[in-house]
Amino acid sequence: MIDFSILPVYLTAVIALLLIPGPDMLLIASSSLSYGKKVGVFASLGNATSGLILTLLAAMGVSALIAMNPFALEVLRVLGGAYLLKMGWDCMRTQPADTPEVQNSQSLATTLYRRAVISNLLNPKALIFFVLFLPQFVSSQVTASSGEQMLVLGLLLNVLGLLFNLFLVTMIGSLGQPLLKNEKFRTNQHKFMGLIFFVLAIWLLASQVPSVN
Repeated sequence: MIDFSILPVYLTAVIALLLIPGPDMLLIASSSLSYGKKVGVFASLGNATSGLILTLLAAMGVSALIAMNPFALEVLRVLGGAYLLKMGWDCMRTQPADTPEVQNSQSLATTLYRRAVISNLLNPKALIFFVLFLPQFVSSQVTASSGEQMLVLGLLLNVLGLLFNLFLVTMIGSLGQPLLKNEKFRTNQHKFMGLIFFVLAIWLLASQVPSVN
């Protein structure tokens, strides 16, 4: 369903993109550092889930329609920034006693999963990335439609991204184990995550959304 002659170039481009630090990497890394590997894994799965949704939207052409509407992109950007600010505020208000032990907290992992999904879907740059990146590797040398090729390419991108993020979680989660045993850090871990959400909000609200027109 894809042109295998362009696969080496595509994989090289994907690997290069994965190695560039971005909002997703910051959220996953900080989640793993603050709350441990389990929460980091759920944040990675949330990121992968949003990636699959964006892949489907791109393959069906919905993303392109949204990306060509500056007002829709601006609404997404504002909503995304507002959501991240709310998450930051909620974290800042959370007291250590309000959250169960991180190693045994399924609710905390589920919360980070949901936040990763929503924050990525509300990021117009993520949507535009799929609109601009995947079509570059659609080939006329195969019988599959452009939508089918973009679906396969997007799935491959998401699988590689998930594997990379899980590796990142394993490394950072291991480094963060001593922090999780530190009482002072445990007292301020929610504030640390709140600060990360504020940084992501400023990052999104201050950024310029590229035009695809």
